[in-house]
Amino acid sequence: MHHLPPAILLMGPTASGKTAAAMALYDALPVELISVDSAQVFIDMNIGTAKPDATVLARYPHRLIDLITPEERYSAARFRSDALAAMAEITAAGRVPVLVGGTMLYFRALLQGLAELPQADAALRAQIDADAAQYGWPALHQRLQRLDPVTAARLHPTDSQRIQRALEVCLASGQAMSDLLAASTAEKPPYDFLQLALLPSTRAVLHERIAQRFDAMLQAGLLDETRQLRRNYDLHAELPAMRCVGYRQAWEALDGVISAQECRERGIYATRQLAKRQITWLGNSFEAETFDCLDPQLDSAILTRVQSFLAA
Repeated sequence: MHHLPPAILLMGPTASGKTAAAMALYDALPVELISVDSAQVFIDMNIGTAKPDATVLARYPHRLIDLITPEERYSAARFRSDALAAMAEITAAGRVPVLVGGTMLYFRALLQGLAELPQADAALRAQIDADAAQYGWPALHQRLQRLDPVTAARLHPTDSQRIQRALEVCLASGQAMSDLLAASTAEKPPYDFLQLALLPSTRAVLHERIAQRFDAMLQAGLLDETRQLRRNYDLHAELPAMRCVGYRQAWEALDGVISAQECRERGIYATRQLAKRQITWLGNSFEAETFDCLDPQLDSAILTRVQSFLAA
């Protein structure tokens, strides 16, 4: 018997089939779904986030989707609070929470809490931005590699927002952000977690899936959606919403900085890099049971494992 209420974590890189596996669990078991996706929290950002459509959400409700406008910001700390509140409601109703998504920082925050990091320092950020303007973000990424190789390994060399914050933490505290996060002493949530990771046995096949999905997003109107977002909200290119993969490239295409073909190529490349970082997170930060996301029987394999876990 479980000494604590059970909870399922369904983790994996983009295009690994997490949503389909979650829906199979919902069809067969008394579960409720909680989204763990830093992009799907944004209202009106549907195509580029691969958000389940209204028909799917009516049949398979997901909590923590469509929480804020693209003008706003959402944090790992807020996710942890929102997720724990949703989990408590689900457990109280006699059901099992299934947390499904690919934002590994949110999963880590849920399981391990958040370290006390230094507050934002405007002067320090201004200096970092000035250095970036002079030398470029890849050069600052190399600087971060020397100060905090663990954090640098999971960041793309042009991920300016996260590189800036990681450097700021290092310079303000004198310690690597990865060390501060590892030292977090937050109390583990009162759940018996089953951690499941959907990982590809062949990276090339996942890459092909990613390309096909990005092409489908373009065909579904990603550029038009981004144009409409710019009309409806007070946005700029450095907001977290517009730095999401796909929207960043669409923004540049709408501004004429890159062509439609370059938008496609850069979007696919950026999504593949995102998947690579997600896989690195899963290998380094979690104790998850792994399943081949390319297995045609993936959904039934996940269901069988969860059934045995709940029956234990």
